Amino acid sequence: MDTILNPLYYAVSWIIVQFHSFYGLIFDPNSGAAWGLSIVSLVVLIRICLIPLFVKQIKSTRNMQALQPKMKAIQERYKSDKQRQSEEMMKLYKETGTNPLSSCLPILAQSPFFISLYQVLNHIAQNKVVGVIDQPLLESAQKAHIFGAPLAAKFMDSAEKIESLGASVTDVRVVTVIMIVLMSASQFFTQRQLMTKNVDLTVKTPFMQQQKMLMYVFPIMFAVFGINFPVGVLVYWLTTNVWTMGQQMFVIRRNPTPGSKAFEERQERLRASGKLVEAPAEIAAKKAADEARQNRQQPKRQTKAKRQTGGAPAAGGTQRTRAGSAGSAEGDAKKQSLEKKDTQDGKEKGGASGSRTAKSGQRKGQQRPKHPSKK
Repeated sequence: MDTILNPLYYAVSWIIVQFHSFYGLIFDPNSGAAWGLSIVSLVVLIRICLIPLFVKQIKSTRNMQALQPKMKAIQERYKSDKQRQSEEMMKLYKETGTNPLSSCLPILAQSPFFISLYQVLNHIAQNKVVGVIDQPLLESAQKAHIFGAPLAAKFMDSAEKIESLGASVTDVRVVTVIMIVLMSASQFFTQRQLMTKNVDLTVKTPFMQQQKMLMYVFPIMFAVFGINFPVGVLVYWLTTNVWTMGQQMFVIRRNPTPGSKAFEERQERLRASGKLVEAPAEIAAKKAADEARQNRQQPKRQTKAKRQTGGAPAAGGTQRTRAGSAGSAEGDAKKQSLEKKDTQDGKEKGGASGSRTAKSGQRKGQQRPKHPSKK
């Protein structure tokens, strides 16, 4: 691999040395600031060169989101014929001009530089000359420390190796753990921002589930592999994560995916500033919808008697009819109560004797007849 990537070793080391020469005019050439800022500048330069690929990645990701329903339909239709399924998928990609690998282009383009930087720092840790970094620069890089941790030190390095670089195990592990946590957190926030703000929520596709899974998988991968990265590589990867997060925030704010939450927020900002002029028909429809929402009344709670009789009246005429019926029913009830009262008064005037007689008669009628032999 060294033979294949040797030209990249020269390219990466040359860029770092040029930036180091510039920052050496401001800081101590042997300081971690001069070498650390050189690595950060390398990241910025690479990411600026990758901006066209990043734009292509955004377009490809949106196209893939839009094609998910059609892709799922093809999979269901030709689930028993894998060859025909692949042919239809390729035909769909060709018709829409979509390349599934475009979403991975920035990561694939960065990988050779990442590997090269890793090998350059590894050669520095092993006290080996690499690329254009000669022996004086090698000694200067070995003296460079970032918050007490050498650029070439790793979390898993032994105490003897770390002491040979002029540092302590505690400093190295504290710095590497903090950088790994920041690296994983920035990756998680970047992916979460993409899922919550820049995804069309009206289309539920398996692509969304994959992105949600990656939101948790990538930070774990960074945490696992980060313990084997030199401090200089952690500086590189943390810088590229922060760059990606900021670049994505800019793109989401200025050019969000249609139908996403960020798109609605952008429309509201443009509408508030007067830069968005909507069609008259759309304005009238929105106004009518708002008025209907305001005028809509919640149904009143009904009693059990009303629910049994058919519920509350909805129209005014029906209300009056039922109100008249209720009035007549109330009059009849009052009349019946008066008649019942008069009947009770008449019974009371008849005296208690009649009542006792009637009761005694009832008791006599209820007695058993005597036996014939006793008559």
